[in-house]
Amino acid sequence: MVVTTPETLSDDKIQHYRDKGFVKVPGILSKDEAAEFHDIIYRFAERKRSLGEEDPGVRDREVFTQIVNFWHEDAGIRGLTLHPNVGGVAQKLAGVPLRLWHDHMLIKQPHNKTPTEFHQDQPYWPHADSTQSISAWIALCDVPVERGCMTFLSGSHRRTDLSAQNLNDAESFLGIAPEFRYGERVTVPLEAGDCTFHHSRCAHMATPNDTDVPRVAHIVIYMDATTTFSGNKHIVTDPLALKEGEALDGELLPFVERFASLR
Repeated sequence: MVVTTPETLSDDKIQHYRDKGFVKVPGILSKDEAAEFHDIIYRFAERKRSLGEEDPGVRDREVFTQIVNFWHEDAGIRGLTLHPNVGGVAQKLAGVPLRLWHDHMLIKQPHNKTPTEFHQDQPYWPHADSTQSISAWIALCDVPVERGCMTFLSGSHRRTDLSAQNLNDAESFLGIAPEFRYGERVTVPLEAGDCTFHHSRCAHMATPNDTDVPRVAHIVIYMDATTTFSGNKHIVTDPLALKEGEALDGELLPFVERFASLR
C-alpha cells in the first residue's frame, strides 16, 4: 500500500478540495497504523466508559460514542492526532498555516439506526475569523456505505452565511440552502487508513451503521493559525478564560509545523 504524504499529494487532489469543498485521500495511514490506532482508540473509549467519568467531552449512548479534545490524555492518541502526515496534507489543501483546533472520536455502534444529517461544522465553533478550517476524517476500519460513510454536498463550502444546523433534522440544512437539495451529492466509502478532508463549511452527513461491526473514525480539526475567539461558548475554549478577540493559541492548540516534535 502506498501512503499519501504532503509531498506526494497531487495537484488534482488540491484542486478538487478547493472546488468541491472535500476530497478523498487514500492511504493517509498505512494499514498497520490504522489497525494500531483503531485498538488504541477503542480501548480508550472502553476505559472512559468503565470509569463512569463525568466528562463533558464524552457523550456516550448505546448507539453512538463521541469524545472531544482528548489527545493530551493518552500518548497513543497523541500520536494519531498530531500525525504530521495528516496535518501536513491538511495544510497543503487549505493553503494557509494551520493550528490544531481539536480531535474528535466517533464510534457508531452496530445497527445503530442513527444517521447524522447534513450540516456544516463552522457555525458550531467560536471562531471569529477562520476561513480555511478543515477536518480530517480518518477511517480506522473499513467504512463501506452500509457502515456509515460520509456524503458531501459539492460546493456547499461557499455558503459562508449560514447559522448552525440541527444534526438530527434532515431538513435543517436543506431548508436554509435549498439550492443543494438537487445538487451533486458524493458518497465516499473508505478503507482503513483512508481519509476524507472537508472544509468547515462543506455540508456533510453520514448514514447509520447497519453492519455487525462498530464504525471507528478519528477526526482531527485544524483552524487558520491566526484565528481569534468569537466569545461564544464551546467545550474546548470554556476552560481557557479567553476574552473576545483574543488569539486561539497556546500549547493545546499547536501549529501543524510543531506536530512531529510534540508526538
